[in-house]
Amino acid sequence: MADETTPNGTAPAAPQVRMQILAQYIRDLSFENAVATKGAPQGEVQPEITVQVSLDARKRAGDHQYEVISKFRVTSTNKADNSTLFLAELDYGGVFMIEGVPEEQLHAFLMIECPRMLFPFVRRIIADVTRDGGFPPFNMDPVDFVALYRQELARRAQAQQAGAPADQRLS
Repeated sequence: MADETTPNGTAPAAPQVRMQILAQYIRDLSFENAVATKGAPQGEVQPEITVQVSLDARKRAGDHQYEVISKFRVTSTNKADNSTLFLAELDYGGVFMIEGVPEEQLHAFLMIECPRMLFPFVRRIIADVTRDGGFPPFNMDPVDFVALYRQELARRAQAQQAGAPADQRLS
């Protein structure tokens, strides 16, 4: 195996990663104020908020261009009677130009770094929508996109293992 060095004896520089956000946009936005349609809940209101996040990415026609969609579903329920207070759903997209990322690392980069760049805008939109919908603004906690990515890889591995014929399963 040949030693990879430049003529002056130093290791070659790693390709420089370049990421540029070409566009970002709201693909879909929905807010339902269940309190306004059903009436105020009786008794004490103890709101409990859950956030579900899913991600999707695809290659676009342009060179080195990718579209990443972050989907957020924020549900507020009353702990006392489990009734829904509000439901907010946001699909937020970004178009990125990405260069210098090795092919084997591209999927992770798209599912971690790109949503991380979009998150502050998503957080502001959700806060504005909940406030405009008649509730205190919901300032979403930062999302750990690395943990989400690892969970998805584990889920896929488990699904693949469960679907494999018995003789191909690993112990």
